[in-house]
Amino acid sequence: GKMAAGGAADAQGRFGHSVKGLLTEKVTSCGTDVIALTKQVLKGSRSAELLGQAARNMVMQEDAILHSEDSLRKMAIITTHLQYQ
Repeated sequence: GKMAAGGAADAQGRFGHSVKGLLTEKVTSCGTDVIALTKQVLKGSRSAELLGQAARNMVMQEDAILHSEDSLRKMAIITTHLQYQ
């Protein structure tokens, strides 16, 4: 009977070991997934930041263009007036 008990304990030990191994694997892959997800989220927030910056730059450029157009229109009016003098 001792052999059977020893064999059962051994099988239980092996089973426990393989369960531990599986758990370790799962935890590791889960950790890897969390790291990947975190990187993705950070990249996303960085993208949003860059998009915001690009939008602000476009608004500033648009402002500059409108201002230039305004200046050109005024200069054209002045030129027209000077031609008539």
